[in-house]
Amino acid sequence: MKKLTAILTALMLMVCPLALVGCKDDGKTTVKLCEVTHSIFYAPLYIAINNGYFDDEGIDLKLSNGGGADKVMTAVISGSADIGLMGPEATIYCHVEGQRDYPVIFGQLTRCDGSFLVGRNPEPDFDWKNLEGKHILAGRPGGVPAMTLQWVLNQNGVNTDTPNFDTSVAFDAMVGTFDTDKSVDYTTMFEPTASEFVALGKGYIVASVGKDSGEVPYTAFSAQKSWLNKNNNTAKAFLRAVLRGYQYMTDNTPETVAKSLVKSFPGTSEESAAAAVKSYLAIDAWSHTPVMAESAFNRLQDIMENAGTLSSRADYNLAVDNTIANQLVDELKI
Repeated sequence: MKKLTAILTALMLMVCPLALVGCKDDGKTTVKLCEVTHSIFYAPLYIAINNGYFDDEGIDLKLSNGGGADKVMTAVISGSADIGLMGPEATIYCHVEGQRDYPVIFGQLTRCDGSFLVGRNPEPDFDWKNLEGKHILAGRPGGVPAMTLQWVLNQNGVNTDTPNFDTSVAFDAMVGTFDTDKSVDYTTMFEPTASEFVALGKGYIVASVGKDSGEVPYTAFSAQKSWLNKNNNTAKAFLRAVLRGYQYMTDNTPETVAKSLVKSFPGTSEESAAAAVKSYLAIDAWSHTPVMAESAFNRLQDIMENAGTLSSRADYNLAVDNTIANQLVDELKI
């Protein structure tokens, strides 16, 4: 019996070498992911969830909503989240502050700003210079949405160093404020909110911020360096599942994609979800590969410097680790 017990114990440890530190009974590894907000802009992630790609990779994904990049980063640093989906600016801030067990970006999800500028009136001949002196709800100060909008406006000669460039309204309150406060001339909205708002006759989409900002690593997956070192295979499996989600989107029509997406958005119709997918495909919003280019990383830091939020630059080679991303590019031939 003693020999049999020893053999069985050895076999269990071979199947699950981390059994003593939390291997689930079903053999899956729990990964706690905290997202910055819940948005169709992150569609490949939800497709991966709803199509069972994380299950295929042996991952039991626990998704939570941080409600802001700063809060997501707090969750990652504290260990209440393993991975954070957020703007890379949060990781950059940590590197500038000189944290020892610093967060590392290991995969990119979106490659441009996903917001659309919504105004009170149709503007078929829209020009960014039209926003000079207008009241604009821009988003949270120091957040990528506000900083990217500021960058686009400044590149087009619009002065944002005025109270009219309004960063006093919380991100999740911008749509409601624009709807009720008629003193506001413009705000930005993500899909499908923007198209649904227009469908209700409350405003007009006049421009895409992402189309005019150029490539920016808008949202990415970050984790503590120590977690990545200990869980390299899990991180790779996680990113592989997300990539399968993106490939599903490129291999199918927006209408087909919407059927999977709406499972994560109970209040959104398949028609609205399909329209959102079309809008984001039109501006090439999703990263073709998870590899974050140094040029894009530097552009983001240009945008942050322009907004006055960056005291010094982060080192790309420390803040970004493309090892897993490059392995998957080779493995999946993308």
